Amino acid sequence: MTRFTFDAPTVIRTKRDGGVLSDAAIDWVIDGYTHGAVHDEQMSALLMAIFLKGMTPAEISRWTAAMIDSGDRFDFSDLRAHGKPLRLVDKHSTGGVGDKITIPLVPVVMACGAAVPQAAGRGLGHTGGTLDKLESIAGFSAELSKDQIRQQLQDIGAAIFAAGDLAPADRKIYALRDVTATTESLPLIASSIMSKKVAEGAQALVLDTKVGRGAFLKSEAEARELAATMVALGKDQGVDTRALLTDMDRPLGLAVGNAVEVAESLDVLAGGGPPDVVELTLALATQMLDAAGIDATDPAQTLRDGTAMDRFRDLVAAQGGDLSQPLPIGAHAEHVTASRGGTMGDIDAMAVGLAVWRLGAGRSTPGGQVQFGAGVRIHRRPGDPVAAGDPLFTLYTDTPARFEGALAELDGGWSIDDSAPADRPLIIDRIT
Repeated sequence: MTRFTFDAPTVIRTKRDGGVLSDAAIDWVIDGYTHGAVHDEQMSALLMAIFLKGMTPAEISRWTAAMIDSGDRFDFSDLRAHGKPLRLVDKHSTGGVGDKITIPLVPVVMACGAAVPQAAGRGLGHTGGTLDKLESIAGFSAELSKDQIRQQLQDIGAAIFAAGDLAPADRKIYALRDVTATTESLPLIASSIMSKKVAEGAQALVLDTKVGRGAFLKSEAEARELAATMVALGKDQGVDTRALLTDMDRPLGLAVGNAVEVAESLDVLAGGGPPDVVELTLALATQMLDAAGIDATDPAQTLRDGTAMDRFRDLVAAQGGDLSQPLPIGAHAEHVTASRGGTMGDIDAMAVGLAVWRLGAGRSTPGGQVQFGAGVRIHRRPGDPVAAGDPLFTLYTDTPARFEGALAELDGGWSIDDSAPADRPLIIDRIT
C-alpha cells in the first residue's frame, strides 16, 4: 500500500491557495496536531486559511470524523431504566449572549423521562460557556470520568461534563480558535460541535442554531447553512439530528455572565424567569422529547410543579455542587442610567457580550481564568417604558479598571426611542 507523507506547510499552502484537502491530509494534520507533531502556529495558519477559503462538504465530514477518532466515542446504549433502554438525547447551542438555556433545559428533560449526556464547553470569544457558568456554583465539578458519567446517567438521568477524552483534537483547536479570530468559520463551528456531540453517546440531538448580531453567524442564510451542515453531519454518524433557528440579535433574558446567569436559571426552574428564556427552554425540550420518542409529558408542568428544580438539585449534588452557598457577584458595580424618558429600544447582543467579556467573564488567552461574578444585569427590555434616571444596566466585576473598556463596548449598543422596536420571533424555523 502506498503511504503518503505530509508536512504542515504543504497542507497549509493547499488550503491557503483554495485547494481541497484530501482525506489522508486531513487525517494526518488532525492526528499530528493532537500528538504535537503539528504546532500551534501551524494549526493557527491552517485555521485562518480555512476561515478565508472554506471547506467542501466532504472536507467538513472528514475533518469531523478525524476529530471524533482522535479520542473516545462513548456508548451508553446498554443502560436501562424500568427495564427499557434509556432514551439518550442532547442539545447544543452554537453560542449566544445570555444563553443559559442548558441550565434549566437539562433538568426539564430529565423530569420528563429522557437522559442527557452533555459534553459542554467553556466560553468562546464573546459568548459564554455552560461549564464556566455551572462552575460558579460552589464545589461543582465538570471533570467526570466515563464511569462517573455512566453512573449519573443511570442514577439520575444526566451528566454535564467537560469533553475530556472526547475529540481531544477539537479541545485544542477550540482553544486556539478563541484567540486567533477564527471562531466564526462555518466549517470549524460545525465540525467542532458535531465531533463532541457524536462522541458523547447521545442517540438524538437538537441544535439551537443562533442567528443575528450576537451570534457567530450574522445572516439567516449563513445560519441555515450551518444548521443544515450539522444536521447532515449528525445523520452521517447515525445520530437523529434536527435544529431550531433562533434569534440572537438581542441578549437572551436579563442576565449575561456566569453566576448571574445561573441565578436567572434558578428563577426559571422556580416557575418564573424572563419569558424568552422560558419560551426557548420549553421549545427545545419539546423537540428533545420528540426526538427521544417521549410524547406523554408536558415540559411546562415540570417548571410549575417543581420537579425540574428537584432534578437540577440532584444534578448539582451529584457533581459536588452546593446550592446552599451564595453565588458570587462582582465586588464592584457600575450603573448605566437613562438620560431621558421614552421607550427602551433594541439592545445589541454583541455589544453586551463584548462588555461582559471586558468585565472578566471571558478569556483572552487559552486556559485563562474567568471571573465568576463578572456580568451585566439588564433592567429594561426592548419596548419597556423608561423615565429619566431609571437604571438600564448594572455592570459587575472584581477589577474596577475593567469598567472603562466594558462601558465603551456597551456604548451605542442600546437606545431610548419614542416608540417600541418591532417585535421579532424568537424561534425562526425548524430544520431537519
